[in-house]
Amino acid sequence: MAEIEEPESPPPPELRPGRARSLGARLRSCGYCPTVEPVMFLAMMALVLQTPLTTQYIFERVSAELGFSGNRSRGCNRSRGPDAELEQEVETLTAHWNLYINLGGFAVGLFSATLLGPWSDRVGRRPILILPAIGLALQTAVYLIVMYQELPVGYFLIGRLLSGLLGDFNTILAGCFSYIADVSDKRSRTFRVAVLEACLGMAGMFGSIIGGQWSKARGYTSPFWLVLALNLATAGYAFMFVRESVTVNGPSKLFTTEHYRSVYRLYSSRREPGRRHRLWLYALSLFVVVTVHFGVKDVLVLFELSSPLCWGSDLIGYGMAVEHLTYLTSLLGLKMMQRCVEDSWIAEIGLVSNMAGLVVFSVAVTSPLMFTGYGLRFLAMATTPVIRAKLSKLAEVTEQGALFASVACVESACSLVSTAVFSSLYPATLYFMKGFSFLFGAAMLFIPTGIIGTVRCCETEVGYSRFGDGPRNAPVTTCAAASSNQNQPINQDVS
Repeated sequence: MAEIEEPESPPPPELRPGRARSLGARLRSCGYCPTVEPVMFLAMMALVLQTPLTTQYIFERVSAELGFSGNRSRGCNRSRGPDAELEQEVETLTAHWNLYINLGGFAVGLFSATLLGPWSDRVGRRPILILPAIGLALQTAVYLIVMYQELPVGYFLIGRLLSGLLGDFNTILAGCFSYIADVSDKRSRTFRVAVLEACLGMAGMFGSIIGGQWSKARGYTSPFWLVLALNLATAGYAFMFVRESVTVNGPSKLFTTEHYRSVYRLYSSRREPGRRHRLWLYALSLFVVVTVHFGVKDVLVLFELSSPLCWGSDLIGYGMAVEHLTYLTSLLGLKMMQRCVEDSWIAEIGLVSNMAGLVVFSVAVTSPLMFTGYGLRFLAMATTPVIRAKLSKLAEVTEQGALFASVACVESACSLVSTAVFSSLYPATLYFMKGFSFLFGAAMLFIPTGIIGTVRCCETEVGYSRFGDGPRNAPVTTCAAASSNQNQPINQDVS
């Protein structure tokens, strides 16, 4: 069955089911008005402050337990003697603890995110912004108790389980992106999603600098009080200032299998020819891109802490700040390239930029070379907003919560798979190439590069056929639809 080409702009907000009429109309009339961007900024800043400091804290605790005094005090010793072997053991144990903690958060978060996302299509977006922020605050409180009482690092798992139970950070992402899908049209959605991701980058940049300098001056416990305050501020802002974007028709049950069925229907429906195939292909592309992103972040701090770089907290903070600056440079690059380049090719350019930086990381033995790798990745984050926007455009208005809940599950799976793969690959390859994990990540990015490019080229070929062989308003058939519906009658109606 042929696919009918969609109009560029959707129906007016008054005609859309499940929308807050006045809010959608008011946001469009003002051109661009901040909505959930502060929620994203505050939550991301808290996460960026917490994650690298947690890894460094585990590294120091494991070092103390094994009797490793650190290589920076010895001028970054690169010998292959007992100290070098002990350092590798510390790195291995730290990577494994990261794996165990993330595994616990994923197991619980997968269950809660899949419930909360579709639930928000019925009760609104605000609850799935508030509950995960409270869970993250509880996680930080547990971390503070572990640090002050000097409990075993395994107790960090309790905090991750509490956070996962209430949705974790990925549910905040799902809520924010669903909210933007509610209040934007298809023409502006890619840019609005990119603005949200730029908020991630700016928050990461500030959080990295503050965390690195503060931990160097005052240790690891003091910055965690700021993390706690930021998580509480996230919940408070969402409760007091975010106006609901979904019309709530009445109470809805949270614990019901209908939420899981709505996600299943989204990815299995044949209502629009080719939609199911594109959803799966774009979801696979997002999975690979985010897996590489998370995996690189998992091993990056370990790579910089140990020889030959031997960076301290301040340099690690600067490095993370430059890394998160790519969100902002990618936003600017996306806005400029949208004037002359189609979104799919912008995603491809971002992937090439990402691969180039990772290749330089893999051979970096000096600080200038490491920062060169950071610089080459200045468009690396232009890919994910394009994929998110394409996924959102394929879903109906009343399916946005289910869609981004599934995306949150994909990203939770990415967190687990990336930690399992990269945290296992990094210690296993230390003896022959310390930066092999980055090279492996660059190779993985060829998968989404091929998927996005192939889908776009197929659509272009169909477009040429349409203009050359038929009237301008003839229906467009996607590659996926053409291969699976050759024997079905073609619907000639065009909206």
